[in-house]
Amino acid sequence: MQLQRLRPAFEGFETVYVSMFDGYAEQVEGSRFYTVPDASRFDLKSFAPVFLRAMGIMLRERPKAVVTTGSAPMLAFILLGRLMGCRTLWIDSIANSERMSSSGLLAKKLANRCISQWPDVAAREGVECWGAIL
Repeated sequence: MQLQRLRPAFEGFETVYVSMFDGYAEQVEGSRFYTVPDASRFDLKSFAPVFLRAMGIMLRERPKAVVTTGSAPMLAFILLGRLMGCRTLWIDSIANSERMSSSGLLAKKLANRCISQWPDVAAREGVECWGAIL
């Protein structure tokens, strides 16, 4: 759960976490936690249950912002967030050191801001890079 590294940035804000993995709930004890099913770009029908679950979560929580380190199912939250007037931030996975993920390429068209954690990838894709390589 990459967003755990950013948790100090959210201190003082009410946070809600969404993952595809039930086991992450214990890592965010004290915060509301939801799961959504996984989906694959190779099976577009797999997005229907994700979108329905995301819609229920978004309507229940009414967030002001959506921040995700991104995987395909989280695109639903970016899209719904934009439709609901939320600020949205897609952080492309640090694992994508050579090129932006397929989901990131879609997110860069949907999210208010899309960033890469790799300077070369950010420059090539026309997105911002926040941070530095250690």
